[in-house]
Amino acid sequence: MEQDKPWALISEVGGDCGLLEDHLDIVKRHFQVVCYQDFLQNPELHGPQVQALLMWRYYPEAQPALLRMLPSLKVVSSGGTGVDHLDVSFINGLGVKVSNTPGVVSRATADLAMGLLLASARRILEGHLVARDPETRRIPLNLVGTDVSGATLGIVGMGDTGFNIAQRGHGFEMDVLYHNRNRRSLEDEQAVGATFCQNLDELLRRSDFVVLAVRLTSETTGLIGSRELELMKPTATLVNISRGQVVDQDALVQALRSGTIRAAALDVTHPEPLPRDHPLFSLPNVLITPHVGANTPSTGGRMVEMMVESAVAAIRGLPVPNEVKPN
Repeated sequence: MEQDKPWALISEVGGDCGLLEDHLDIVKRHFQVVCYQDFLQNPELHGPQVQALLMWRYYPEAQPALLRMLPSLKVVSSGGTGVDHLDVSFINGLGVKVSNTPGVVSRATADLAMGLLLASARRILEGHLVARDPETRRIPLNLVGTDVSGATLGIVGMGDTGFNIAQRGHGFEMDVLYHNRNRRSLEDEQAVGATFCQNLDELLRRSDFVVLAVRLTSETTGLIGSRELELMKPTATLVNISRGQVVDQDALVQALRSGTIRAAALDVTHPEPLPRDHPLFSLPNVLITPHVGANTPSTGGRMVEMMVESAVAAIRGLPVPNEVKPN
């Protein structure tokens, strides 16, 4: 019966941060749903009912003020792999479980990483603008990109997403290097033709394309700064599909302006979105997309299924799939 289903708090349906209608149907199979703005209209009514907070695109934000209004809350289930937006220790201290959706975003995010790499290398966006410009009368001969096939791809972070990027790079006959806290198995390395670089500096010096695929932690915050950018080839491109805070953006702007590196292609920045007058927007050798690595229908649907699966388990007192523990 509908009235017997537990309640879940979500951000909204549609809009910039809301669930798609198809995704909402997945949630409603197991939950009664209240949207955040409706919740705020009557928190005394809804607060004691809500047992699951389903976060989509980081919303509703799991801030202490909100969590304290949810005395029956059992779980915060967040879509995506990263949990840098969550104070896991604080939430657990309230007796609330935390879960995420690792793995499911890896293929779509790897696709976007290669898309950014290719678009930057072959100057696809510039070519598109030239082709559709009403003033174009002839194809400019100076619209020259750089080779991808046969180039050296350096991947920083060889988890699921990094490995999927390596697979795609291998398909383009790239020489694949990777740097990771732990070396992958010999079988994994052979499958994608990857060579382990224990030293990040070595990878930066050797790579034509450096792709960042790490999680945001205290160790990876500011991982790429002025020093690291200066180690890269002047013909190299930096691709970031991890988190904006992994790169010192001021140092990146300077490196792009000075020719320290050739170009950057970014799906993530800090903050998101960037201020409209941010200097990255003024640089012709920068390509930016608005954190859309996981934005495909099948990926989104599977993320919501995993969120719901974890939330249902937590409410029933069962082991929570993909439970996140404090570091």
